[in-house]
Amino acid sequence: MTDSPFGQTPRQGSPAGESDPEQEEREGMVFRDKRRIDPETFEARPSAEAPAPSGDTAASGEPHPLVAESERVNELTADLQRLSAEYANYRKRVDRDRDVQRDVTVAALMGDILPVLDDIGRAREHGELEGGFKAVGESIEAYATKNGVESYGEVGEVFDPNVHEAMTSDTSPDVTEPTVSAVYQVGYRVKDRVIRPARVGVTDAE
Repeated sequence: MTDSPFGQTPRQGSPAGESDPEQEEREGMVFRDKRRIDPETFEARPSAEAPAPSGDTAASGEPHPLVAESERVNELTADLQRLSAEYANYRKRVDRDRDVQRDVTVAALMGDILPVLDDIGRAREHGELEGGFKAVGESIEAYATKNGVESYGEVGEVFDPNVHEAMTSDTSPDVTEPTVSAVYQVGYRVKDRVIRPARVGVTDAE
C-alpha cells in the first residue's frame, strides 16, 4: 500500500469506489449492506431472518411446554376419574356384602325364636294372648319385625315351591293353577331370605 497526495491508495484487491470492511472497522465505522435488492443483479436477496418456531412445537422438535403441561393435566384428570369410579364400585360391593352378611346373621338369630313366635300366634288364635303374656308376646313380635322378620303363608296364595313346603295335595275345578288351600305352619323370611318355608296344603286344577 503506497501513499498518495490524497491519502492512502485503495487496498489491492478491492475495487475502486468500494469500502473496505477491515479498514472501516479500524477507522471505527462499520457499514452493513441491508438492501433487499442486489445492486448488481437486481434480484431479491434471501432473508437472513429465520422463521419463528410455531406455538405448539419448539425449535428442537419437542412439544411446547404449555401443550405438554396441558396433556399431563388431562392424563392426571383421567386417572383420577378412573380411580374415583373404581372406589365407588368398591364401596358398593362392600355395602352389598355387609347387607348380605347382616341378613344371614339376623336369619340365624331369628331362627332360634321361631317356636316362640309360633306359640304366640297360636295363643292369639285361641284368644289366650292376655295379661302379662300378651305384653311379652307383643314385645317379641316387635323385636322380630324390627329386625326385618315377616311371616307369610295364607290360603289363596299361588303355590311357590321356593317358599312353600307342600304337606298335602288335592285337585279342584275351582282353581286354574296350584294354590294354597290350607296353612299348617306359617313361614318366616328376612327380606328375600327364607328362614323357614310355610307348610301348606296345595290344590291343583283337575
